[in-house]
Amino acid sequence: MAEFIYAPPDVPLDIIHDDHELILVNKPAGLLSVPGKGEHLADCLMARLQAAYPEALLVHRLDMDTSGVMVFARTPSAQRHLGLQFERRHMKKSYVARVWGTVAEKEGHIDLPLIVDWPNRPLQHVNFEAGKPAQTDWRRMKIEDGTTRMRLFPKTGRSHQLRVHMREIGHPILGDPFYATGPARDFPRLMLHAESLKLRHPDGGKGMLFRAPVPF
Repeated sequence: MAEFIYAPPDVPLDIIHDDHELILVNKPAGLLSVPGKGEHLADCLMARLQAAYPEALLVHRLDMDTSGVMVFARTPSAQRHLGLQFERRHMKKSYVARVWGTVAEKEGHIDLPLIVDWPNRPLQHVNFEAGKPAQTDWRRMKIEDGTTRMRLFPKTGRSHQLRVHMREIGHPILGDPFYATGPARDFPRLMLHAESLKLRHPDGGKGMLFRAPVPF
């Protein structure tokens, strides 16, 4: 594997929504959600957001290579409220991915437990003895030149869940530097985007749906 060089995109913040409790941001691909270890990995969405909103608090993460909707809290109580929604699986998330090959079925369900692959971390792998439960529903959108556009609905929030699950059914996500091989890897970015996030507002519990347009 080629040596990793962190070169985050120099783009302005893309704020989807902000109010007294929430900030929704469209994260670009190639930018860390939170700082990594070392000064060279300090630039991240969290730091950029806090430059504009010093009170912003982390609720969840997206992989560096994934783009799309992220929610941040503006108060500790909102952070707790949103954190519980994730923990209890009340948040509804949908992703769009382009995957290698032609997916024959229209929809399906994947139930494969995952755990970190310690000698090769941060990679994850399927482990039926020690893995944590991981479920993904999927729906085929359309076939595109020997690849397939899919909508993915994670029912759990395991690290790299969608990436490993797609690889395990024989259709790795295009451009995935960890789980795709050969021509499936030769794309300018990971073709995975967090398209929508449905949540209950911490102040009053109103259901709200936020979207970010798919950039590929």
